[in-house]
Amino acid sequence: MTPDEGGKDAIEVVYSQAEINERIAGLAGDIAAVSFQDLLVVAVLKGSFVFAADLIRALHNKGLSPQVDFLSLSSYRDGTTSTGRVDILRDVDLPVEGRDVLLVDDILESGRTLHFACELLKGRGARQIKTCVLLDKPGRRAADIGADFRAFECPDVFVIGYGMDKAYKYRELPFVGRIVE
Repeated sequence: MTPDEGGKDAIEVVYSQAEINERIAGLAGDIAAVSFQDLLVVAVLKGSFVFAADLIRALHNKGLSPQVDFLSLSSYRDGTTSTGRVDILRDVDLPVEGRDVLLVDDILESGRTLHFACELLKGRGARQIKTCVLLDKPGRRAADIGADFRAFECPDVFVIGYGMDKAYKYRELPFVGRIVE
């Protein structure tokens, strides 16, 4: 366990930086094995920004050169559970019609956000949509969706770090952890 920089919260490491790096390299290989055409990577903000950046670099190392765009959706706001409603806070800029899209998100829990994003991009004419998540919590699914690519199956705990927050804190941690109460 490690204290946060303010020394207030004890944080237990769930997935270390080394484990994450190794798994991302494997994911990039799995993704590169798919025959994508005109690939567009769409990262769902804010939580996936660290994962997406590392994944995009790993994809480059595997010979892929996708375009990258961002979609900001929210179903949590500043709480620790989904509100059940997904809001578009920032839309993609690039056209998706006729393109293969890799939708990257930090965590697949209820599935509402990822399902919403898939339907949004499908409605805009994406040729193919594949999903890639850092963490998958299958026991919490409320929408009928799974990830095409996932780094880890996550225990049923609220996680922080590696881009994920609790009330806008802890995104900077280089690992995935949980606050020990």
